[in-house]
Amino acid sequence: MSEPLTYPDVERPPYLWAAAVAVGALLVYVATLAPTTQFWDTSEYIAAAYVLGIPHPPGNPLFTLIAHTWGLVPFAAAYAMRINLLAATTSAIAAGCWFLVGERWMRSWVPARLPRRLAAVAGALVSATAFTVWNQSVVNEKVYTLSLLSIALVLWLIVRWDDQPPGEAHDHHLLLIVYLLALTSTNHMMGVLVGPVVVVLLYPPLKGQRPVDEAGRRLEWSQWFLFCTVYGLIVASGLESMAPLAAATVLFLAALAYALFWARQWDLAVALLAVAIVGVSVYLYLPIRAAHFPPINEGEPTTRQALWDVLTRQQYGKPPVTQRQATLVAQIGMWFQYFTWQWGRDWAPQIRGGLAILFFFFGGLGAWRHWKADRRTAIAMTSLVATFTLLLIFYLNFKYGYSWDAERTQLAREVRERDYFFIASFALWGVWVGMGLATLMEWVTEALERREPDAERRWLLATPVLLLALIPLWGNHLTASRKGETLARDFAVDVLQSVEPYGVLVTAGDNDTFPLWYAQEVEHVRQDVTIVNLSLANTDWYLRQLQRRPLATFDSTAAPAVYRGHAWPKPAGKLLGYSEEQVENLQPVYWLGDEKTAVNLAGVTVTLDPQQLGRQYLERADVIVLQAIKDQMGKRAIYFSRTVGPYADQFGLSAYLEGQGFVRKLHPQPLAESDSIKLAPAFGWVNVPRSEALGFGVYHADAAARSRPRGWVDRPSEGILATYGLFYQSLGQLLKTSNPQLATEALVYADSVFKNTSYGFIPPAER
Repeated sequence: MSEPLTYPDVERPPYLWAAAVAVGALLVYVATLAPTTQFWDTSEYIAAAYVLGIPHPPGNPLFTLIAHTWGLVPFAAAYAMRINLLAATTSAIAAGCWFLVGERWMRSWVPARLPRRLAAVAGALVSATAFTVWNQSVVNEKVYTLSLLSIALVLWLIVRWDDQPPGEAHDHHLLLIVYLLALTSTNHMMGVLVGPVVVVLLYPPLKGQRPVDEAGRRLEWSQWFLFCTVYGLIVASGLESMAPLAAATVLFLAALAYALFWARQWDLAVALLAVAIVGVSVYLYLPIRAAHFPPINEGEPTTRQALWDVLTRQQYGKPPVTQRQATLVAQIGMWFQYFTWQWGRDWAPQIRGGLAILFFFFGGLGAWRHWKADRRTAIAMTSLVATFTLLLIFYLNFKYGYSWDAERTQLAREVRERDYFFIASFALWGVWVGMGLATLMEWVTEALERREPDAERRWLLATPVLLLALIPLWGNHLTASRKGETLARDFAVDVLQSVEPYGVLVTAGDNDTFPLWYAQEVEHVRQDVTIVNLSLANTDWYLRQLQRRPLATFDSTAAPAVYRGHAWPKPAGKLLGYSEEQVENLQPVYWLGDEKTAVNLAGVTVTLDPQQLGRQYLERADVIVLQAIKDQMGKRAIYFSRTVGPYADQFGLSAYLEGQGFVRKLHPQPLAESDSIKLAPAFGWVNVPRSEALGFGVYHADAAARSRPRGWVDRPSEGILATYGLFYQSLGQLLKTSNPQLATEALVYADSVFKNTSYGFIPPAER
C-alpha cells in the first residue's frame, strides 16, 4: 500500500495586504463615484432596491435584498450614492481576492516575499482599473460587481481548499463554495460560470503523483462527482429548458448512490445538496414579493408560468445560440475591440491599440509562466478565462456591437456597447498581467545575477518593472470616472416637472423611463404623473400594473411656481376604461390593412395610415396610447416626451401638439400661431413662455452644459444630452426678437452642451 497523502506547510495568506489592496481600490472608486443615478439600468435597480421590487428578468432577487439592506445604512446622504457605493465595495473586495490568488500562485517561481506580493498588488491594480471594471464599479448600473465578488471569493476558496489536508475544514471549504455558487445564481448566472475552476482543481488525475491510499482515492473521486452533479443542478436551474435540470437530477442521484455505497460520503452528499437548496431558495423572494404588487414588479411572477417566464427571460425572445445574430468571427472581434478599451481609454485609438498589444503580451507571458510553473492551476485558470471569454461570447450571441464596423449601417446592432458582460474576463486577465510582470522581474534578476550575488536584493532591484501596472490607472482615470455626473437624475426631474399635475406621459425606452421611476419612487418627485412606456406596454403584466397603480396626490409645495396658485382637482378612475377581462384579452397586434382611416378620439382626429406608420398593423402599445387619449382627454393632460421622436406625429397629431420644454402636450383642437405659440423648425409648435419658464427656472441647464474631460463617453445614450442642446438652441432662436439677452444665454447653453456630444466634441489635444 502506498504512503498516505501528506500536505506541506503553506505560508499563511497575507490577508492584511489583501485588505490594503481592497481599501486602495475602494478609495479609487470612491474618488470617482457617481453621486446619483445614471442611465440604462441604474435607475431601475436602485429604485427596485428602494421599494423592494422586482427589476427586469431574471429578477435578481439576491441583489435586491442585499442592496435594500445596504441602502438602509446612511453611508451617504443620497440613497443612489449608497447603492453606487455597494458596487464600489463589492468590486474592491474582489480586487483583494485577485491579489490573494495571484500571490499564492506565484510562490512557485517568485521566492522573494516582498517582490512577490508587490507583483500580486500590480495584478490586482490592473484588474481593478481596467476600464470596464472601473467604470462599472463607480455606479450600480447592473448586478455584475456582485457577481464579480462571488467569482473572486469562489476562486480564492478553492485555492484555499487546495492547500488544506482532507478533513472537516477541507469539506467546509467545499460546502461554502457550493453555497456561494447557488446563492450567486439568484443574483445572475454569470457568477455560476466560475464553477469550471473548481471542477479542474478537484479532478483527482490532475493532482499529480502524490502518494494516496485507496480510501483517499475514493474520497477524491467522491468529492469530484458530487460537486460536478450539484454544480450541474445549479447551472441547469438557470437554463431555459427543464431537460438539463432533469438530466442533472439523474446524475446527482447516481453520484449520491456512488457516495453512499462506495466512498461512504452520504453525509457530504446530503450537506452539498442542502446548502445548494438553501442558496437557490432566494428565488422564492420573486413570487412572494410579487404577490404584494410593489411599484416596480417587472414580469409580475405571481404564478408558476409567470415565474418561469421571468427566470428564463422569455420577455426578450432571444434566439437559440445555434442561430447566430452576428458571425462568430465578428462576435470574437467585438471582444477584442472591448479589450483595446481596457488599458488607456482616455487616449487616442492608436495609443489604445498599442497598449492592448502590450497588455495582451503581459497577460500571455503570465499565462505561459503559470503553465511552466504549475500546470494544474494553470489549467484551472485557463479554463476560467476561456469560460468568461470564448464560452460567454458564444452563449451571449450578441448582435453586431453598437460601434462595430460603423460604416455598415445595414447591420442589426445592439442598442448599446456590451463590454460590461465581460467584466470578469478583463479582471481575470489582470491577474495574468501581474504574473507577466513578475516574469519580467524574474528575467531582470537573472540578468543581474553576475553583478549582484544576493538573490533577495536582485528581486528588489527588479521591482520598478511593476510600475507598468499604473498605466491603466492613469489611462482610464478620466473616462472611467462618473464623478459629478448628475444628468440622468436631472433629466428625470426636468421631464416630470414639465408635465401638468396628474398628467399622462408617454415615453419610449430605458433611458427616458428608468430615471423617471427613480425620481418618483426614491426621491418622490411628481408621483402624480402617470408614465406609459411604449416598450413595456406590449406586455400583459405592465398593462395590469398601469390599471392597478394608485394615483398619487399632487404636492404643489414641491412643484415649480408655474403650477402654484391654481386648483388641480384629482381625477378619479383608472387610466384606461378597460375592464380586467378586456385587458387580459388584448391582442399583440391589430391589423389595419392598406387603407388610410381617420378616428375621432374625444375630439382629436387620429389618422391611421399604414404608409405613415411604416406597417400595416397597430401594436398593443399603440392601442393603449390611443385608448388613453380617448378615456382621459379633457380629464388629464396627455403628454409625449420628446424622446419618443415622431411617434405621435405618425398618427397625424403634429398640429395638436404643443411643445413645453422636453414634452409635447396634446390638445383637442389643432393649434394656431399666437403671441405665445410659435412654430419652430424641427420642434413643431412651441409654447414660448412656458418653455422659457421651464428652461430658465426649472431645468438643470448648468449641469447639462458643464464641461466633461472626455465628452459624453456613452455614445448610445448621448441623445438625452443632445435633447438639452436642441431645446436651448430652438428656444434661443424663438427668443431672438422678444428677449435677445435670454436668447444669447440659451444659445450659449446649447453650444456648451453640443461640445460634449460626438458631433461637437473636440479632444483636449486638438483644442
